[in-house]
Amino acid sequence: MLPGSKSLSNRVLLLAALADGPTRLHHLLDSDDVHHLRKALTKLGVPIQEQAGVITVGGGGFQRPAAHLFLGNAGTAFRPLTAVLSATPGEFVISGEPRMCERPIGPLVDALRQWGAQIEYLGQPGFPPLKITGRKLTGGPIRVDATLSSQFVSALLMTAPLLEGPSNLEVVGELVSQPYVNMTLGQLRQFGVRIDHSDARNYQIHPQKLQSPAEIMVEGDATAASYFLAAGAIGHGPVRVCGAGSESVQGEIRFARLLEEMGAEVKWSPDWVEVSRAPDRLLQGIAKDLNDIPDSAMTLAVLALFSESPCEIRGVGNWRVKECDRQQALYRELRKLGASVELLDDGLRVESPFKWKAARVETYNDHRMAMCFSLAAFGPTGVTISNPDCVSKTYPHYFSDFEHLSRA
Repeated sequence: MLPGSKSLSNRVLLLAALADGPTRLHHLLDSDDVHHLRKALTKLGVPIQEQAGVITVGGGGFQRPAAHLFLGNAGTAFRPLTAVLSATPGEFVISGEPRMCERPIGPLVDALRQWGAQIEYLGQPGFPPLKITGRKLTGGPIRVDATLSSQFVSALLMTAPLLEGPSNLEVVGELVSQPYVNMTLGQLRQFGVRIDHSDARNYQIHPQKLQSPAEIMVEGDATAASYFLAAGAIGHGPVRVCGAGSESVQGEIRFARLLEEMGAEVKWSPDWVEVSRAPDRLLQGIAKDLNDIPDSAMTLAVLALFSESPCEIRGVGNWRVKECDRQQALYRELRKLGASVELLDDGLRVESPFKWKAARVETYNDHRMAMCFSLAAFGPTGVTISNPDCVSKTYPHYFSDFEHLSRA
């Protein structure tokens, strides 16, 4: 069973805190990113209880008008909470790990200031940490540049219903990771919020109260699924992952379709996916724009080590502002293993090694670097992963689950 989706977990946790009435959250992810948000919400006076693995969030909004909040490197917590706090009367400081303070937040702050938000940069302009003087906001028309992150759009959509007047949100620039915005809209609907939109760039939101749906089951993490599904394609399988399938609300589940294109056999159920590959069938490289699924695109970059022809990945320029500069990190570490790698403006071209090399792969304290490079263990020379504990950000037990799969 896959761990709960990080993106879904932090969305429903925050929405449950803002809703009228308690919400019971089942299968919430147990990881660093979610712990940071839980601690922050507790500091803000939100009652949260855990019993038998079920998290009950009391709801009713934030009860404390001042707090200093530390959110680690959790973008799914930092960006939405910045927006919500700007519309919450009080004085707040939010900070994070050094890498979080290198990840841009300027486009979101610029958009919030159009609503009248009072936000001060405490370090380099455009980046955390932030001082927020929250107050009631009246809404109105705003524009946000979503070229770097769809989280800016999601943060504004989650905040707009709390404002005192109607809002019109226009998305400018190239919108990355559109499926994550769709996910946010779906979670808002679960809490009774209606947002009108004719396309992915224009949204009309009226003031609304969030209503608890009472119970929410968090589906399994589709990006985490990509590592095991790729293993099924490399090692012939079959490998079945449970918790996310054909009815998943996560765009990253599309990775399984890529495996089909490369020559793997994929079976689907509403809540599971299974991958295998005939021994006489080789994996073929593909060229894709993966703007919609930048996290699983990393898995494809490492899977290219095992394909007969090169893989070309485009549309992932925002790799540079993730937990590390993922474009440079993948480029360096894939070359250590013997791959031929070309840096593209917005991605990579990867050709499998003529001769594999044994290597120690650096993870740059990035959970996804550690997890996707675990697949190199299926190569002829093996691989050593530096700082494997960085997976605690989203999947603390990843390597024990991966070891179990490898021995199956």
